[in-house]
Amino acid sequence: MEITDGAASAPPAPITGQRNGGDLVVETLSALGATTVFGIPGQHALGLFDALSRSHLRFVSSRVENNSAFAADGFSRATGDVGVLFLSTGPGALTALAGLQEAYATGVPMVVVASQIPLEGLGARRKGMLHQLDDQKASAANVTKSQRLIQHASGIPSAIQDAWTEAVSSPQGPVWIEVPQNVLLDPVMVPEVEDALAEPFDNPPRIELVREAVAWLKDSKRPAIVAGGGARRGRAEKWLLSIAEKLGAPVVCSPGGNGAFPWTHELSLQSWVEDRHVTEVLEDADVLLVVGSSLGEVTSNYFTLEPRGRIIQIDAEPRVLESNRPGLGIRADAGQALAALDEALEPLDRTREPGYDAAALVAETLERVGARLDAQDLAKERAFLQDIREAVPAGMQTFWDMTISAYWAWSCWDAREGQFHSAQGAGGLGFGFPGAIGGSIGLESHGLPARVLAVSGDGSAMYSIAELATARQHDIPVTWLIVDDGGYGILREYMEGAFGKATATELARPDFVALAESFGVPARRVAPGDVGQALRESLAGEGPNVVVVETLLQLFAPTHLDS
Repeated sequence: MEITDGAASAPPAPITGQRNGGDLVVETLSALGATTVFGIPGQHALGLFDALSRSHLRFVSSRVENNSAFAADGFSRATGDVGVLFLSTGPGALTALAGLQEAYATGVPMVVVASQIPLEGLGARRKGMLHQLDDQKASAANVTKSQRLIQHASGIPSAIQDAWTEAVSSPQGPVWIEVPQNVLLDPVMVPEVEDALAEPFDNPPRIELVREAVAWLKDSKRPAIVAGGGARRGRAEKWLLSIAEKLGAPVVCSPGGNGAFPWTHELSLQSWVEDRHVTEVLEDADVLLVVGSSLGEVTSNYFTLEPRGRIIQIDAEPRVLESNRPGLGIRADAGQALAALDEALEPLDRTREPGYDAAALVAETLERVGARLDAQDLAKERAFLQDIREAVPAGMQTFWDMTISAYWAWSCWDAREGQFHSAQGAGGLGFGFPGAIGGSIGLESHGLPARVLAVSGDGSAMYSIAELATARQHDIPVTWLIVDDGGYGILREYMEGAFGKATATELARPDFVALAESFGVPARRVAPGDVGQALRESLAGEGPNVVVVETLLQLFAPTHLDS
């Protein structure tokens, strides 16, 4: 048994009446506009949490650090604000990494402040300090935009201001800062932070690229548009709509882009990126305008998309450009780029290609999508999703875990006036409920209706079941729909399709209703056909509540395997 350094493991000596490094962290965050902090206290981070007690920041303590990261992510997605996360050293910091991967992959702005062992233990010297890692910030390198170690209190305000600026600059994402225990606790001479400014870096498109893209689009006969998550993050919706109408171009949204284009518009192919009929429309386009998407695995219908025309690709992340298809790459914020294109484009003659009618093509394609679904035994699944959609108010935000219901929603969920959030960026389990908790808190901080819906399977629900305590403690108005099929449903389906049998997909699980009630959270179990009424009643309730549906849902048959 290893004996750790007693001094490093001991609690800090009491300090009263003296500002310290923790105060500088909290003051700077407050000056930058933060209202809420997510996280879990830890020994090396006690200076941060003591400083919180002297601030106006609201602290929301989760039960698992990964869920704290998901909650900060959901807070940001729901509001557009920066999510703030406090982590302890070592195990606490490492536990949050999977949640940060989702934020990084999806482009969610967050400032992560992690504590560190005292300065004397840094540099990979194995002093046996509690929670010691050789290089903690290196562990975060794959899931954050950048990593900073602050070694002196005087550097705290500028470092946090720089990190905030980087987080909100496109491509947005989480930024990692760590502060040693003694830097957080030692008294400081730095005056109280009164103001701080963090403006995002401008990321406009280069003029010659705009000019070339406009020339391609003006000459196009059958243009089409793919709107990815970057279109939403860049708030490009109004320019996307204007350009689509000027070009007479069909528009399909990726799962991350769901809501960027009006679902019922005559040019909307909705989000059926996993359908061969929609893939064929994109392949036939003579110019394919891709906005805020890498044309990655899902959006390309699992890399079966083979465009025959030219591609214009706009993305704030330069590594995305031409990563899957050659084209005219434009590194720019989606909103700024589409604004420039829209200003330069005049409405085109929709009869420029004899016999081509974009609106008719969209209607025909959606009919073919519907006919393909009609040919499968999916009446229960389609009714289930439709019942959920009709029960959820048009402006309510929804948070979806990686579950069969969410895979359906990627393609068929009309976000209406609300926002659709899912974990498709990194694809890890457990996002839905803690993400919804953060989203609800964020909406409340803006004085907006705070009721939101989370959707999980029984497998993913177990990743975040402890957060029922968080929801109850803070009385957060989240309705949690758990679709219980007794296992990892999508993996079961994949394995049965590939190998004829499923292995290690079946799960023992609790009585979710009794478990929720043990936390003091109202819960009910209903049949699939009653999910709509149960949700309407639960969504009209107070505080957190849970709806459990025991049913086995099937996913629609894939089309990429037949191409």
